[in-house]
Amino acid sequence: MRTFFILINRNRKLFFRDKGMLLSSLITPVILIVLYATFLAKVYKDSFTSNIPDFMSISEKLIDGTVAGQLGAALLAVSCVTVTFCVNLTMVQDRATGVRKDFDISPIRKPTVYLGYFFSTVFNSLMVNYLALALCLGYIWRMGWYLTGMDVVLVIFDILLLVLFGAVLSSIVCYPLKTQGQMSAVGTIVSAGYGFVCGAYMPISNFGEGLQKVLSYLPGTYGTSLIKNHMLRGAFEELESEGFPPEVVKNIADSLDCNPVFRGNIVEPVHMVLIMLGTIVILGGAYLLITAFSEKK
Repeated sequence: MRTFFILINRNRKLFFRDKGMLLSSLITPVILIVLYATFLAKVYKDSFTSNIPDFMSISEKLIDGTVAGQLGAALLAVSCVTVTFCVNLTMVQDRATGVRKDFDISPIRKPTVYLGYFFSTVFNSLMVNYLALALCLGYIWRMGWYLTGMDVVLVIFDILLLVLFGAVLSSIVCYPLKTQGQMSAVGTIVSAGYGFVCGAYMPISNFGEGLQKVLSYLPGTYGTSLIKNHMLRGAFEELESEGFPPEVVKNIADSLDCNPVFRGNIVEPVHMVLIMLGTIVILGGAYLLITAFSEKK
């Protein structure tokens, strides 16, 4: 156990020592929130107002607060996964520089080495993404605050789930990589495609029916929906308090993927949590089997 914590601390220090990796990880959420607020805010706002009947009026602050909550949820849903791929570069660097050869001839079991990579990735990614959460909350406060203390706590928990999911996914994907070029290619693909696949850039409800069914089988869809539910719950309650019929509020929530459908049934937030936890456990078990098989071989 002492060796395990030493490995985690070693990987954590390497992350902070590599200024390029650290800067790219920290600046990613800042760049995303600027890009989202600049280019996606108007798209989200138009999509939101299009679901409001013409005969009903709504305050500009409530519109801005809802859009800000959607932007924050989308940013965090993407950042929690993509940042783990950047942080997990330590595993590939050790292979590329030959440091892994020292571990291979040491008495340290390989699963312990890989678990050290995994948990250091989780800790470093949580630091970056909780910083991103602070930026998002500041942006929401400026645009229109409708969150409660419990909402913030639930979002913190959602980030933990998404980071664990991203960490175990990146660990499996990065395991066979041997060069930094391969890692850069994988990171670029994930950064470019994950936001669309999970419904962060554009709600899945805007996709075709066939694609919606396919994406309903991906756990990232429910991780994004979960954080959207907690970011927007207060705004939806404010809509109802201003006299909006529950049917209208539900239509708005549906358009923002807050009520994802799987095989004709609406998936509730508690089920989304179970899906994410189950996925983390299954992928984590697969990761342990892969590393254990490697040691046996």
